[in-house]
Amino acid sequence: MNVQPFHLSIPVKDLAKCRSFYRDVLNCKEGRSTNEWVDFDFFGHQFVLHQKDDFNPQRISNIVDGQGVPVPHFGVVLTWDDWHSLSSRLQKENTVFVIEPCIRFKGKVGEQATMFFKDPEGNALEFKAFKDINQLFAK
Repeated sequence: MNVQPFHLSIPVKDLAKCRSFYRDVLNCKEGRSTNEWVDFDFFGHQFVLHQKDDFNPQRISNIVDGQGVPVPHFGVVLTWDDWHSLSSRLQKENTVFVIEPCIRFKGKVGEQATMFFKDPEGNALEFKAFKDINQLFAK
């Protein structure tokens, strides 16, 4: 399977604060930008923040494996080692987690490491990893 990068664009009220978060906290390389939007290399994918002063998101959650998962959310599947490195770094930086780094579906099909936290606008992000990447779409 040849996987191509996805493109995701989201609205934010405070472009400067979010730009700093994605660049400085998540270490995403900044690409093209204007005063109204900024491109990032989000772990190999194209991610764009758009300034939208009147943006007012609605936040809900859904129970998954006993935890309230924020919906909507986005993120990436990292390698097992990269996930643990990011998790450790975020914990050392006192990141406030929606769902602390943990193993979900332990001992079951689809077992994965996961963590959820929010950007400055309250957009929920999930970073996950599988010891066996073949479990990504396993039933």
